[in-house]
Amino acid sequence: MVREGGMVRLKNRAGTAEGPTEPAGDVATSRRIRVLHVLPAPNGTTQYVDHMIGGAPPEIQILTFSWFRAIFGVYDVLHVHWPEFLVRQRTPVGRFVKQVLSYALLLRLELTETPVVRTAHNIVPHESGGRLERRFLDALDRRTALWIRLNPTTPLPSGVRNATIPHGHYRSVFPPDPRTTPELGRLFQFGLIRRYKGIERLLEVFRASDDPAMRLTIAGKSQDAALAAHIAAVAAADDRVEARLEFVSDEVLAHEVRRAELVVLPYTQMHNSGAALLALSLDRPVLVPRTTATDALAREVGEGWVIMFDGDLQRGDLLRAMAVARLTLERGTRPHLADRDWELVGRRHAEAYHKVVPDVGRRQ
Repeated sequence: MVREGGMVRLKNRAGTAEGPTEPAGDVATSRRIRVLHVLPAPNGTTQYVDHMIGGAPPEIQILTFSWFRAIFGVYDVLHVHWPEFLVRQRTPVGRFVKQVLSYALLLRLELTETPVVRTAHNIVPHESGGRLERRFLDALDRRTALWIRLNPTTPLPSGVRNATIPHGHYRSVFPPDPRTTPELGRLFQFGLIRRYKGIERLLEVFRASDDPAMRLTIAGKSQDAALAAHIAAVAAADDRVEARLEFVSDEVLAHEVRRAELVVLPYTQMHNSGAALLALSLDRPVLVPRTTATDALAREVGEGWVIMFDGDLQRGDLLRAMAVARLTLERGTRPHLADRDWELVGRRHAEAYHKVVPDVGRRQ
């Protein structure tokens, strides 16, 4: 698993810089737009870039990121996702090198008048950066020609050009599996293990519920050694808790989601959640904090699928959510995700690119 926003591989219909698929027809070729995403190339793990590749229509050529390509390559649009990672590095030398490269990229964009498209995955980065990072992000914001938000509640800078394109669902990758059914009392929490995801509070609340039929599985690689040690210690002391503190394959992830009655995501911050969307794509209810974004998601997908709590997670929230989830699953319906079909998402991105590169046909 990787950071929120993308988890699974889709079939490549548009092609990448490493192996482009030529579009059929003179019209598509004449209007083809080369989009460089600030995302790594697919590598067999779960990546958001797989959605960008798999959902793109034929007139869009997807290129994946390298510093050489970004500064010296040929592309029509730079599509930025998590811009803070352009300048972040653990070592001082690494940070210095990235900062030099980042400002070289800004200069290239300025000299070539290349438009920037920015997807606002989060309201702010989950971890804060320093002064130089903020200066770079401000400069990149000023060069951004169009902002994409994943839900209509995302705040954007005043007066900017924007489009709302919901995150696609995962149903095409994980079709229904009638062999795996929800187990009574089973809860699941997954994704990169980070402080803001409220896992310590979840463990505290879960252990306060002494129901022997309840089970909790936590799966994901930890970015915090102390937090991982705490989770492991709780799992060792309570045989109802299972901790899989590692990356898990898509197949294992889907199996674990389907085993659960409820996916619990007790984040202290939640705006757009790929984990919530994956659970809903696999027809499992989710427990999430109440925000404007989760309120909107609850209205979109239908009654009983997105269960919300206010303030800090409490034992009563967990028990209530389990009861609601059980009733929701008994109805035998599915969450409404029609607006998140990836072909539709791809067409919407293509429309956004055409807005910022209207004369691409005359330049090729």
